[in-house]
Amino acid sequence: MTRHLIRYSGAGSFTPEIIARAEGSYLWTEEGRRLLDFTSGQMSAILGHSHPEVVATVQRQVATLDHLFSGMLSRPVLELARRLAESLPDPLEKVLLLTTGAESNEAAIRMAKLVTGKHEIVSFARSWHGMTQAAANATYSSGRKGYGPTTPGNFAIPTPNPFRPDFVDAAGGFDWQRQLDYAFDLIDAQSTGSLAACIVEPILSSGGVIEPPLGYLAALQRKCRERGMLLILDEAQTGLCRTGQWYAFERDGVAPDILTLSKTLGAGLPLAAVITSAEIEAEAHARGFLFFTTHVSDPLVAAVGNTVLDILERDKLDGVATESGAFLQAGLRDLAAKHETIADVRGRGLLVGLELVSDELGARVTRRCLELGLHMNVVQLPGMGGVFRIAPPLTATRDELSEGLAILDQALSGR
Repeated sequence: MTRHLIRYSGAGSFTPEIIARAEGSYLWTEEGRRLLDFTSGQMSAILGHSHPEVVATVQRQVATLDHLFSGMLSRPVLELARRLAESLPDPLEKVLLLTTGAESNEAAIRMAKLVTGKHEIVSFARSWHGMTQAAANATYSSGRKGYGPTTPGNFAIPTPNPFRPDFVDAAGGFDWQRQLDYAFDLIDAQSTGSLAACIVEPILSSGGVIEPPLGYLAALQRKCRERGMLLILDEAQTGLCRTGQWYAFERDGVAPDILTLSKTLGAGLPLAAVITSAEIEAEAHARGFLFFTTHVSDPLVAAVGNTVLDILERDKLDGVATESGAFLQAGLRDLAAKHETIADVRGRGLLVGLELVSDELGARVTRRCLELGLHMNVVQLPGMGGVFRIAPPLTATRDELSEGLAILDQALSGR
């Protein structure tokens, strides 16, 4: 089946079935088997697969205006930029529309280096920001071995993981402030005085659905300010209602200097954005900022982005994600009470992590879920155990969530 394909997922393998079509929360194989999709495709299809309004937008837009010379503008691009700016707190108001998450992080890092005149980049030790050069250099969860040296000036700081704390207070709780102070003591010791930016996810997804404690992002921003660094927040998987708020950083009351969006913005189609302040954009422009790509500001996907915003607003899917996420997490906690192999349930809204006691168990449960009709995604990092990233579409019904919980229960029971 895969004779002519390059394998691109490291030690992983392709799902051993050909997918023929998808609709809503389900996929169908060529053999007609139905699979419940608990990962929203690649964590992206927040409106489910083949949403009829998205389909209609694609059909209409591709017939009128799909792609342009990169220096030309279209009405869908101007409209999406305006709406994204209006959905965000000050001073975020300048928008660059691209295609993938890696590309948006590449552009954000490039802009930060140009504006600050510095080159050093800090990110979490379990980060994932993409596989292109600067994004890959800032990615530490996997993909670093065997490719030679990375660009000089990339540093990792410890991931603030309350479930596996490396710094504890007198009561045994996670002392994240001491961890953060220690982290930047190490950064200062290694830096050549050229710290440009820190790029982090508000909730680390590929790193195991790890949510920094409340107050951490504000303290991290202060560390950046003290050193003249910009704070870049990567909301590829957390942006646009998945966590129960339009943007995950809203919980912390912290506005980044640069925000990147991708996956959820196109609801499965290739659309990404970099959003920053007028001040930073003006300085970047004055210094000759260049990020000119084949598909920058493409009208087809911009039109889809506008439709995605229409649906999120009209159907109040931020509230839906909060309610559905509470239902899902309650069900998972019931399973944790039943199965000793579940070590932790965590997350926010409809981005939930279920940590098992071992990598091997996670792989086995993943295979069994697929056999039973549930597609799950497990993160297997050294020292993490098997962590399922559970991210159903925001449109998933209670019956569909219950179906997934029942299949997961059966798989965990070894049946």
